[in-house]
Amino acid sequence: MTSDTSSKPVTTGYRVVLVTGPSGAGRSTSLNALEDLGYEVIDNLPLTLVPRLLEGPPLDQPLALGVDTRNRDFSATLLADLIEQLRGRPNIQTEVLYLDCSADVLLRRFSETRRRHPLAPAESPVEGIAREMDLLAPIRALADVLIDTSELTQHDLRADIAHWFSQEGGARLAISIHSFSYKRGVPRGADMVFDCRFLRNPYWEASLRGMNGQDSQVATYVAEDPRFADFFTKVLELAELLLPAYIEEGKSHLSIAFGCTGGQHRSVTVAEKLANALADAGWRVSKRHRELERRAQGGPATGSGKTA
Repeated sequence: MTSDTSSKPVTTGYRVVLVTGPSGAGRSTSLNALEDLGYEVIDNLPLTLVPRLLEGPPLDQPLALGVDTRNRDFSATLLADLIEQLRGRPNIQTEVLYLDCSADVLLRRFSETRRRHPLAPAESPVEGIAREMDLLAPIRALADVLIDTSELTQHDLRADIAHWFSQEGGARLAISIHSFSYKRGVPRGADMVFDCRFLRNPYWEASLRGMNGQDSQVATYVAEDPRFADFFTKVLELAELLLPAYIEEGKSHLSIAFGCTGGQHRSVTVAEKLANALADAGWRVSKRHRELERRAQGGPATGSGKTA
């Protein structure tokens, strides 16, 4: 689950959110969530009509536009040009929400629903998924907020949408901090990744093995590693140095990930500590502990052998 430890961003001007991503990644769920947050939602509007839509008087509510490869005049070049054009208009705050998902999960979703892929109606969904991901790659690179829905429930996705796009006030840059297990790979979309496997491992303490990095006993044990204080201080200083620069660059979302062997102890401890430090400094922060969430949802254990 995502936990919000600070306030929401200040929105200036007319807010427009473009929602896109591969078919099956959760666009409909996201648009429904945005509508519940007070956005006017329009889905599959031809891209050439978007500028005309915004030439009229501003609406009294923000606007969310669903865009995917089924749009009648869709092309990645046209969408990229539209994004650049909207970002150049001073009276419009444009944000691109890209819903990402791994190819194997997309294939499973299409198989479960028996839907045909829009880019491969007469072929296997495998071809359509690969074709669409390749087509959308330039747009993914332009995303302000990227949410990987591979392991999210609809409830989790709606919570993420509420976190990033609610209309309350606060700081402009949104920071998400993740913990993960290297056995299951680095989280997709992470901007900064730090390896915590050099720290002392609570797994080898029988009294701590069943706990996780959110427990004070584990956090204390990890922090007692002689290298911990310098490591954490340097990571915090690096974050504090770069965050204002990202704001100047116009970035609205930054993902920082910490990994260890099993994603239960060391990475969780460091992620919690950094999230709390940045929130105390006034930044807008959310946390996600991938392996803890997976275990809570009854997922398979993370690998075998030593963990944490």
